[in-house]
Amino acid sequence: DEVYIQPGLFCGRCEFCLQGEESLCIHYRLLGEHVSGTFAERVVVPAANVYPKPRGLGWAQAAAFPLAYQTAWRLVLSAGGLRAGESVLIHGVGGGVASAALQIARHAGAYVYVTSSSEEKLDRAIDLGADVAIDYTRENVADRIRELTARRGVDLVVDNVGQATWRDSIECVRRGGRIATCGATTGNDANTPINRVYWKQISIHGSTMANRREFRQIARLVEGSRIEPLIDTELPLEDVPAALERMAAGRQFGKIVITISAP
Repeated sequence: DEVYIQPGLFCGRCEFCLQGEESLCIHYRLLGEHVSGTFAERVVVPAANVYPKPRGLGWAQAAAFPLAYQTAWRLVLSAGGLRAGESVLIHGVGGGVASAALQIARHAGAYVYVTSSSEEKLDRAIDLGADVAIDYTRENVADRIRELTARRGVDLVVDNVGQATWRDSIECVRRGGRIATCGATTGNDANTPINRVYWKQISIHGSTMANRREFRQIARLVEGSRIEPLIDTELPLEDVPAALERMAAGRQFGKIVITISAP
Protein backbone atom coordinates (compact mmCIF):
# COMPACT_ATOMS: atom_id res chain seq x y z
CA ASP A 1 0.00 0.00 0.00
CA GLU A 2 1.08 3.59 -0.64
CA VAL A 3 1.38 5.43 2.67
CA TYR A 4 3.00 8.44 4.30
CA ILE A 5 4.51 8.57 7.76
CA GLN A 6 3.64 10.42 10.94
CA PRO A 7 7.22 10.74 12.24
CA GLY A 8 6.39 11.21 15.93
CA LEU A 9 6.64 7.90 17.80
CA PHE A 10 4.64 7.46 21.02
CA CYS A 11 3.92 4.62 23.45
CA GLY A 12 0.10 4.78 23.44
CA ARG A 13 -0.03 3.79 27.12
CA CYS A 14 1.18 6.70 29.29
CA GLU A 15 -1.16 9.26 30.85
CA PHE A 16 -0.58 11.76 28.04
CA CYS A 17 -1.24 9.27 25.24
CA LEU A 18 -4.42 8.17 26.99
CA GLN A 19 -5.49 11.84 27.06
CA GLY A 20 -4.93 12.11 23.30
CA GLU A 21 -1.77 14.22 23.70
CA GLU A 22 0.72 11.95 22.01
CA SER A 23 3.38 14.63 21.49
CA LEU A 24 3.64 14.91 25.31
CA CYS A 25 4.30 11.16 25.62
CA ILE A 26 7.03 10.45 28.17
CA HIS A 27 8.62 8.08 25.62
CA TYR A 28 8.18 10.42 22.64
CA ARG A 29 10.76 10.05 19.87
CA LEU A 30 11.25 11.39 16.36
CA LEU A 31 12.39 9.56 13.27
CA GLY A 32 15.73 11.02 12.29
CA GLU A 33 16.43 12.53 15.71
CA HIS A 34 16.08 9.87 18.39
CA VAL A 35 15.89 6.81 16.13
CA SER A 36 17.22 6.12 12.63
CA GLY A 37 15.37 8.20 10.06
CA THR A 38 14.23 8.02 6.46
CA PHE A 39 17.47 8.61 4.55
CA ALA A 40 17.21 4.93 3.67
CA GLU A 41 15.59 2.53 1.24
CA ARG A 42 13.74 0.79 4.09
CA VAL A 43 12.44 2.05 7.41
CA VAL A 44 10.28 0.37 10.06
CA VAL A 45 7.63 2.26 12.03
CA PRO A 46 4.58 1.18 14.07
CA ALA A 47 1.42 0.63 12.03
CA ALA A 48 -0.22 3.48 13.95
CA ASN A 49 2.26 5.87 12.32
CA VAL A 50 1.32 5.25 8.69
CA TYR A 51 -1.60 6.80 6.82
CA PRO A 52 -2.98 5.91 3.37
CA LYS A 53 -1.62 8.22 0.67
CA PRO A 54 -4.35 9.54 -1.63
CA ARG A 55 -3.63 9.01 -5.31
CA GLY A 56 -3.69 12.74 -5.99
CA LEU A 57 -0.95 13.45 -3.44
CA GLY A 58 2.55 13.34 -4.92
CA TRP A 59 5.38 11.53 -3.19
CA ALA A 60 7.36 14.74 -2.64
CA GLN A 61 4.36 16.43 -1.03
CA ALA A 62 3.69 13.35 1.10
CA ALA A 63 7.29 13.47 2.31
CA ALA A 64 7.38 17.22 2.88
CA PHE A 65 4.34 17.92 5.01
CA PRO A 66 4.12 15.52 8.00
CA LEU A 67 6.81 16.89 10.32
CA ALA A 68 6.93 20.60 9.49
CA TYR A 69 3.23 21.12 8.90
CA GLN A 70 1.98 19.32 11.99
CA THR A 71 4.53 21.29 14.03
CA ALA A 72 3.36 24.57 12.50
CA TRP A 73 -0.32 23.65 12.95
CA ARG A 74 0.00 23.06 16.70
CA LEU A 75 2.39 26.00 17.07
CA VAL A 76 0.15 28.55 15.35
CA LEU A 77 -3.35 27.34 16.20
CA SER A 78 -3.28 25.11 19.29
CA ALA A 79 -0.42 26.68 21.28
CA GLY A 80 -0.56 30.12 19.67
CA GLY A 81 -4.35 30.34 19.59
CA LEU A 82 -4.35 32.40 16.39
CA ARG A 83 -7.81 33.50 15.23
CA ALA A 84 -9.20 35.19 12.15
CA GLY A 85 -8.55 38.92 12.16
CA GLU A 86 -5.54 38.72 14.48
CA SER A 87 -1.96 39.61 13.55
CA VAL A 88 1.10 37.37 13.68
CA LEU A 89 4.84 37.87 13.25
CA ILE A 90 6.80 34.89 11.87
CA HIS A 91 10.59 35.01 12.13
CA GLY A 92 12.86 33.47 9.48
CA VAL A 93 10.19 32.73 6.90
CA GLY A 94 12.31 30.57 4.60
CA GLY A 95 12.52 27.59 6.96
CA GLY A 96 10.23 24.59 6.71
CA VAL A 97 8.18 25.27 9.86
CA ALA A 98 8.13 29.04 9.36
CA SER A 99 6.92 28.82 5.76
CA ALA A 100 4.28 26.29 6.83
CA ALA A 101 3.25 28.66 9.62
CA LEU A 102 2.76 31.41 7.02
CA GLN A 103 0.41 29.19 5.00
CA ILE A 104 -1.53 28.11 8.09
CA ALA A 105 -1.83 31.68 9.39
CA ARG A 106 -3.22 32.80 6.05
CA HIS A 107 -5.63 29.87 6.06
CA ALA A 108 -6.77 31.01 9.54
CA GLY A 109 -7.49 34.52 8.24
CA ALA A 110 -4.72 36.37 10.07
CA TYR A 111 -2.68 39.43 9.07
CA VAL A 112 0.89 38.17 8.63
CA TYR A 113 4.24 39.88 9.13
CA VAL A 114 7.37 37.91 8.19
CA THR A 115 11.12 38.44 8.49
CA SER A 116 14.15 37.19 6.58
CA SER A 117 17.61 38.35 5.52
CA SER A 118 16.89 37.36 1.90
CA GLU A 119 15.00 39.62 -0.48
CA GLU A 120 14.19 36.58 -2.60
CA LYS A 121 12.57 34.83 0.36
CA LEU A 122 10.65 37.95 1.35
CA ASP A 123 9.30 38.29 -2.18
CA ARG A 124 8.29 34.62 -2.14
CA ALA A 125 6.53 35.11 1.18
CA ILE A 126 4.53 38.02 -0.24
CA ASP A 127 3.53 35.83 -3.17
CA LEU A 128 2.30 33.23 -0.66
CA GLY A 129 0.11 35.77 1.11
CA ALA A 130 2.26 37.55 3.69
CA ASP A 131 1.04 41.11 4.20
CA VAL A 132 4.32 42.71 5.29
CA ALA A 133 7.89 41.47 4.76
CA ILE A 134 10.79 42.85 6.84
CA ASP A 135 14.50 42.45 6.05
CA TYR A 136 16.04 42.19 9.50
CA THR A 137 19.50 43.07 8.16
CA ARG A 138 18.23 46.48 7.03
CA GLU A 139 15.59 47.33 9.62
CA ASN A 140 15.17 46.93 13.35
CA VAL A 141 12.31 44.46 13.55
CA ALA A 142 10.90 45.68 16.87
CA ASP A 143 10.96 49.32 15.75
CA ARG A 144 9.32 48.44 12.43
CA ILE A 145 6.53 46.43 14.07
CA ARG A 146 5.86 49.23 16.56
CA GLU A 147 5.66 51.69 13.67
CA LEU A 148 3.36 49.51 11.58
CA THR A 149 1.02 48.72 14.48
CA ALA A 150 0.94 52.22 16.02
CA ARG A 151 2.94 50.87 19.00
CA ARG A 152 0.37 48.16 19.73
CA GLY A 153 2.37 45.11 18.64
CA VAL A 154 1.12 41.84 17.17
CA ASP A 155 -1.23 39.35 18.79
CA LEU A 156 1.12 36.40 18.28
CA VAL A 157 4.82 35.92 17.57
CA VAL A 158 5.96 32.60 16.09
CA ASP A 159 9.61 32.05 17.01
CA ASN A 160 11.61 28.97 16.06
CA VAL A 161 14.88 30.89 15.79
CA GLY A 162 15.66 31.30 19.49
CA GLN A 163 18.50 33.35 20.87
CA ALA A 164 18.87 35.75 17.93
CA THR A 165 15.19 36.77 17.82
CA TRP A 166 13.92 36.23 21.37
CA ARG A 167 14.28 39.84 22.55
CA ASP A 168 12.54 41.09 19.40
CA SER A 169 9.72 38.61 20.03
CA ILE A 170 9.14 40.07 23.49
CA GLU A 171 9.24 43.62 22.19
CA CYS A 172 7.01 42.95 19.18
CA VAL A 173 4.13 41.17 20.94
CA ARG A 174 1.25 43.29 22.22
CA ARG A 175 0.24 43.62 25.87
CA GLY A 176 -1.59 40.43 26.76
CA GLY A 177 -0.27 38.77 23.60
CA ARG A 178 1.31 35.37 23.00
CA ILE A 179 4.69 34.03 21.93
CA ALA A 180 4.77 30.46 20.58
CA THR A 181 8.16 28.80 20.25
CA CYS A 182 9.18 25.44 18.81
CA GLY A 183 12.92 25.79 18.22
CA ALA A 184 16.20 27.48 18.99
CA THR A 185 18.33 27.16 15.87
CA THR A 186 20.53 30.12 16.88
CA GLY A 187 20.98 29.02 20.49
CA ASN A 188 19.10 28.19 23.68
CA ASP A 189 20.45 30.82 26.06
CA ALA A 190 18.29 33.82 25.20
CA ASN A 191 18.11 36.95 27.33
CA THR A 192 14.59 37.25 28.76
CA PRO A 193 13.74 40.58 30.41
CA ILE A 194 11.35 39.19 33.01
CA ASN A 195 9.95 42.61 33.84
CA ARG A 196 8.81 43.00 30.24
CA VAL A 197 7.10 39.60 30.36
CA TYR A 198 5.03 40.35 33.45
CA TRP A 199 4.49 44.06 32.77
CA LYS A 200 3.13 43.31 29.30
CA GLN A 201 1.38 40.19 30.64
CA ILE A 202 2.81 38.03 27.86
CA SER A 203 1.97 34.34 27.59
CA ILE A 204 4.82 32.12 26.35
CA HIS A 205 3.88 28.74 24.88
CA GLY A 206 6.30 25.95 24.07
CA SER A 207 5.20 23.56 21.33
CA THR A 208 6.54 20.65 19.34
CA MET A 209 5.03 18.28 16.79
CA ALA A 210 1.29 17.52 17.29
CA ASN A 211 -1.19 14.99 18.56
CA ARG A 212 -3.00 12.59 16.24
CA ARG A 213 -6.13 14.75 16.05
CA GLU A 214 -4.10 17.79 14.94
CA PHE A 215 -2.11 15.66 12.49
CA ARG A 216 -5.33 14.49 10.84
CA GLN A 217 -6.56 18.08 10.60
CA ILE A 218 -3.54 19.30 8.63
CA ALA A 219 -3.44 16.05 6.62
CA ARG A 220 -7.02 16.63 5.45
CA LEU A 221 -6.12 20.13 4.23
CA VAL A 222 -3.08 18.83 2.35
CA GLU A 223 -4.96 15.87 0.89
CA GLY A 224 -7.73 18.22 -0.23
CA SER A 225 -5.19 20.62 -1.84
CA ARG A 226 -6.31 23.45 0.43
CA ILE A 227 -2.72 23.78 1.64
CA GLU A 228 0.11 22.77 -0.70
CA PRO A 229 3.42 21.75 0.91
CA LEU A 230 6.25 23.99 -0.18
CA ILE A 231 9.04 22.08 -1.93
CA ASP A 232 12.38 23.85 -2.26
CA THR A 233 14.44 21.12 -3.91
CA GLU A 234 14.27 17.40 -4.70
CA LEU A 235 17.57 15.52 -4.59
CA PRO A 236 18.42 11.79 -4.82
CA LEU A 237 19.62 9.84 -1.81
CA GLU A 238 23.24 9.96 -2.93
CA ASP A 239 23.11 13.77 -2.80
CA VAL A 240 22.19 13.98 0.90
CA PRO A 241 25.45 15.89 1.69
CA ALA A 242 24.50 18.59 -0.83
CA ALA A 243 20.99 18.78 0.65
CA LEU A 244 22.37 19.20 4.17
CA GLU A 245 24.82 21.84 2.94
CA ARG A 246 21.98 23.81 1.32
CA MET A 247 19.96 23.63 4.52
CA ALA A 248 22.89 24.60 6.75
CA ALA A 249 23.54 27.63 4.54
CA GLY A 250 19.90 28.72 4.86
CA ARG A 251 19.36 28.88 1.11
CA GLN A 252 16.11 26.89 1.06
CA PHE A 253 12.51 28.10 1.06
CA GLY A 254 10.29 25.27 2.25
CA LYS A 255 11.34 21.64 2.43
CA ILE A 256 14.26 19.85 0.81
CA VAL A 257 13.04 16.40 -0.26
CA ILE A 258 15.25 13.33 -0.70
CA THR A 259 14.00 10.98 -3.41
CA ILE A 260 14.70 7.27 -3.03
CA SER A 261 14.47 4.72 -5.81
CA ALA A 262 12.50 1.56 -5.10
CA PRO A 263 14.90 -1.12 -3.80
